[in-house]
Amino acid sequence: MDERWMKLALKEAVKARDLGEVPVGAVIVKNDLLLGRGHNQVEKSTDPTAHAEIVALKNAAKKSDTWRLNNATLYVTLEPCPMCLAALHLARLNKVVFGARDPRFGACGSYIDLLKLQVMTTPFEVTAGILADQSRALLQQFFAGLRKKQK
Repeated sequence: MDERWMKLALKEAVKARDLGEVPVGAVIVKNDLLLGRGHNQVEKSTDPTAHAEIVALKNAAKKSDTWRLNNATLYVTLEPCPMCLAALHLARLNKVVFGARDPRFGACGSYIDLLKLQVMTTPFEVTAGILADQSRALLQQFFAGLRKKQK
């Protein structure tokens, strides 16, 4: 089941890449229904908070007509950063499934583990590594292309 939704998140990541954004995609699911989707839009929107997870959260809240997304699951191609993980906590999601680990900013244990903080009163279930190779490959190709352009 996780791979099904992660494939949809990967499609969102490809949308981001095609727009020149860092290729990260996310979807939010509850009771096997898609509530929201998003991809990075930081450059397009000139908004540093327009990460895939935040865009998906906003779309899910709008569709659900509530910001409380209890019992929903986020599928995202890259481990959430601290900002995104905090927003997911505030929205009361209970599960995060991600593809590639992020050693620079990952907040689920790769760089920092915010899940261990006492302030995280509602525990997250976290599943890492779902379609990680595909997620990582998209990111590596994107950044290799940027480096090539800079030379």
